[in-house]
Amino acid sequence: MQGSSRTALSAARQVLNGTLSGPGDPMNTARELFAVVDVIDSNATLRRALGDPSRESEAKRGLVQRLFSGKIGYDAMAVVTAVAGERWSSERDLSDALERLAVEAATASAEKAGRADAFENELFRFERTVASEAGLRDALSDRSRSGADKAGLVARLLEGKVAPETALLATRAAGSPRGRGFERAIEEFLEGVAGRRGQSSAIVTSAVELTPEQNERLRAALTKMYGKPVQTNVVIDPSVVGGIKVAVGDDVIDGTIARRLDEARAHLSG
Repeated sequence: MQGSSRTALSAARQVLNGTLSGPGDPMNTARELFAVVDVIDSNATLRRALGDPSRESEAKRGLVQRLFSGKIGYDAMAVVTAVAGERWSSERDLSDALERLAVEAATASAEKAGRADAFENELFRFERTVASEAGLRDALSDRSRSGADKAGLVARLLEGKVAPETALLATRAAGSPRGRGFERAIEEFLEGVAGRRGQSSAIVTSAVELTPEQNERLRAALTKMYGKPVQTNVVIDPSVVGGIKVAVGDDVIDGTIARRLDEARAHLSG
């Protein structure tokens, strides 16, 4: 998001954060915000009305209050009303913002329950599972299958195995990707999770699973390097020869034997 949309999202986030400090259930807020996104996405007239920069903010706030009063809770209504009253660069930005705030509400739910690290790691691992299993990947990209069918498939796979916040976002990415592929939807959700938690995410590729002690030492080193907390998401790849490879955004730190051999060969030939 750029320009006015970035400012609008920041203002709406303040409203969300205010609700999260109260007694309400952030998980319920997340579900209701996702439901509102679905309504807006499915109604072009409503989408244009809320995204119209020439329309008075008060009129747009009144519109959503009439539409959703009694259908969503107080906290979700406060957020939706705030989003409707802001000025957005595009109609898509408005619904994207609501989706982002829903992800942040789900993250707050995991934080409140003390399972934020597990939640983020579960979401990442499930995305990697889908990417590595052709049958599951094909099922979730099959355009002949309905969103509800895909969401149901993911819900059955994850039932009783992951945090409720993980299940919510994974089924959402499968059933309502909003024009994205499953993988891209999960990536954007993970960006929202990391943003809410004020940290960066590192993809760590290793031939073997790291011990808790190794993982903690790596997290501490990366946190010191980047000046803020770093969540490590480990990918097991037997083809990695010695050491590990770490990617934080566009930065790649390759400490594998294979990489060092390649560099040595390049040096000798150069």
